[in-house]
Amino acid sequence: MAGGSLLMLLDDIASILDDVSVMTKTAASKTAGVLGDDLALNAQQVSGVVAKRELPVVWSVAKGSLVNKLILIPAALALNAFASWAVTPLLMLGGAYLCFEGVEKLVHLRHKKSEKSTANEAPAPVSASDEKDKIRGAVRTDFVLSAEIIVITLGVVAVKPFLTQALVLSSIGLIMTVGVYGLVAGIVKLDDLGLYLSQRGGARAAMGRGILVTAPWLMKLLSIAGTAAMFLVGGQILVHGIPAVHHWIEHAVAGMGGVAKALVPYLFNGLFGILAGAVVLLLLQPLMKLRKKAHA
Repeated sequence: MAGGSLLMLLDDIASILDDVSVMTKTAASKTAGVLGDDLALNAQQVSGVVAKRELPVVWSVAKGSLVNKLILIPAALALNAFASWAVTPLLMLGGAYLCFEGVEKLVHLRHKKSEKSTANEAPAPVSASDEKDKIRGAVRTDFVLSAEIIVITLGVVAVKPFLTQALVLSSIGLIMTVGVYGLVAGIVKLDDLGLYLSQRGGARAAMGRGILVTAPWLMKLLSIAGTAAMFLVGGQILVHGIPAVHHWIEHAVAGMGGVAKALVPYLFNGLFGILAGAVVLLLLQPLMKLRKKAHA
C-alpha cells in the first residue's frame, strides 16, 4: 500500500513537471519578442561606462532584475487569484512609463548634441553617481519589461493549478534573467575579445580586428534599438489596453498582406508610444521642475 502511494506521488510529480516543461516552452515562445527588447534596452544602459566597470554594472542590474522577479511573481500570482481586473491597468501604467522614458531620452540626446556643437571637449567619463543613476534607471526599465514577461506568462498558465503557475513563472523569470544579462555581458566585452584575438596570429588576428571595428557600431545600433524598443513595447501595451485603438489598427491593416501586414502594426504601436510619452512628459514637466528646484 505504501509502495503504491509512493508510485502515485511520483507519477503526480512527473505529471506536474511535464506540464511545467510544456507551459514554460509555450511562454518562452510568446515572450521572445520582449526578450529581444529587454536585451537591446539593457545593452544600451552600459554605454558610456568605462571598460573595467561594464561587468560590475551588468551584474548590479542583473541582481536588481532578480529582485524585480521576486517582487513581481508573488504579486502576479496574488493578482490573478484575488484581483485579476487590476493586471491590465497596472501594465498600462508601466507602458506609459516606458514611453515617457523613451521621450525623455530623446530630449536628453538633443540637449547633449547641442552642447557638443558648442564645445569641442572630450566627453567626461561616467562618474560614480552617474553610474548609480544608470543602474537605477536600468532596474526600473527592467521592472516594466519583467512585468510584461510575467503577465504574458501568466496568461499562458492562468487556468492551471497554483503550483504549476508558480513553477512556470519562476522558471521563465530565471531563464530570462540569466539569458538577457549573460548576452549583455558578452556583448559589452566584445571589444576585449577582439583585442585578445587581434594579438594572435593568422585568421584569429583578422577576426579580432573585424570585431574591434564592428563592436562600437553594434553598441550604437543597440542604443538606437533600445530607445525604439521603449516606444514599441510601451506603445503595444497601451494599444492592447485601449480596445478602440487596438481594433482601429487591426481594421487598418486588414486589407494588407505579406510584410506590410506584419510590420505596420509595429509602426502604429511605435507612433502611439511616442505620442503617449510626449503627453506624459508634458503632464509631468511641472512636477519635474519643482523637483529640480527642491534639489537645487
